[in-house]
Amino acid sequence: MVVITGGGVAVCTCQYSRRLLCVGPTLSIPRTNRTVDSKPALLIGCSTSRRRITHTRSSSSGGGRRRRMTTNAAATSATESLKKGIAEFYDQSSGVWEDVWGDHMHHGFYEPGSDVSLSDHRSAQIRMIEESLRFASLSDDSVQKPKNIVDVGCGIGGSSRYLAKKYGAKAQGITLSPVQAQRAQELASAQGLDANVSFQVADALNQPFPDGQFDLVWSMESGEHMPDKTKFVNELVRVAAPGGTIIIVTWCHRDLSPSEESLLPDEKNLLDKICDAYYLPAWCSTADYVKLLQSLSLEDIKSEDWSQYVAPFWPAVIKSALTWKGITSLLSSGWKTIRGALAMPLMIQGYKKGLIKFAIITCRKPAL
Repeated sequence: MVVITGGGVAVCTCQYSRRLLCVGPTLSIPRTNRTVDSKPALLIGCSTSRRRITHTRSSSSGGGRRRRMTTNAAATSATESLKKGIAEFYDQSSGVWEDVWGDHMHHGFYEPGSDVSLSDHRSAQIRMIEESLRFASLSDDSVQKPKNIVDVGCGIGGSSRYLAKKYGAKAQGITLSPVQAQRAQELASAQGLDANVSFQVADALNQPFPDGQFDLVWSMESGEHMPDKTKFVNELVRVAAPGGTIIIVTWCHRDLSPSEESLLPDEKNLLDKICDAYYLPAWCSTADYVKLLQSLSLEDIKSEDWSQYVAPFWPAVIKSALTWKGITSLLSSGWKTIRGALAMPLMIQGYKKGLIKFAIITCRKPAL
C-alpha cells in the first residue's frame, strides 16, 4: 500500500487491500474509475487502474495545484466512462434477462443444496426480497411499515413494484439505464401502479432527492457498481429519514485476515476479469461496509454472508443461457451482453474459492 499526501489531498493506491482512515479530502482511485470525495472518509473500493498513475510531491504550490487539477480531470473522465459502460450494458442486456427470468434482476434465495427449476428460481427471487426484509427486522405493522421507499439501482423495477404493493407505499427507483427506467415505468403502468411508483435515470452517488425523504432505502445488488463506496453509503444515509432502514445486498470479496494486507494475486486477477465483463470498479469486503456504517454512527448494524443461499443461481443462469431461446437472445443483444454471459463461470469459480461473498448489510438511521 502506498499513500501519498500533498496539498491536503490523500491518495490511496492500494488494490483490494486494507483501507485506512484518512484526514482531509480524499481521492479514491478504483480500478476502472476515479472519484473525488470532499469529506473525510474511509477509502473504500479503491484500487490501482491498469495504467498506474504516478503522483509526486512538489514544494511548488502551483505545480501541486496543476497536478491535482489533472488528476481530478482524469477522475471525472473515468467516472463518466464507467457510468456510460454500465448504462449501455443494462440497455442491451435487460430485455434478455426479462425475457428469460422476469422482472427481478437479482439472485434468488434458496435452501442450501436444493435442486430447483426455473419457476423455483423466480420464486427464489421473491424469497430474496422477503428474507432481506426479515433480516432487517422490518415491521409489517400498519403504523411502522415503510411509506416512502427508494430503490437505488432499480433495474426494471421489480423490487420497487413488489415493495410498493406489499406496504401500500410510494416507491421511487433510480438507474443509469434509460432503457431500464422506461421499461420499469411501462410495467408499473401495466400493473396500475402509476400513482405510487416512478422511475428515473439518476446517479446513486448524487441522488436527486432531498435529505431524509425515505423510511426504507433499498439497494439490491447495485453496490458492486459503485466506484466510491464511501460516497455511495453517505448518499444512502443522507436520503434516509430519521429512524429509517437501510438495506444493502451486494457482492463483496472475502474479509481479510488479521495477517493479510491485501487479497492474493490470483484472487485479484479473477476479480479483475469479472470487473471487465460487468463494468465493476474495485470490490470491497463486508467488513469494509460495516466500518463505514459504524463511522457514520448508524444503529442496529447487522451483516451476514448469504453465499450458501444463492449457490444454485449462477449455474441456473448458465443453463438458461444455453437453451435455444437463451442463445438467440444473447446473439441479438450485442457484445456487452455476450461478454457478460461468458464471464458467468468466473462468478461460480469465485464463490467456490470463497473469494466472492454474497452479503447483506442492514442498519437504521438514528431517530431525532
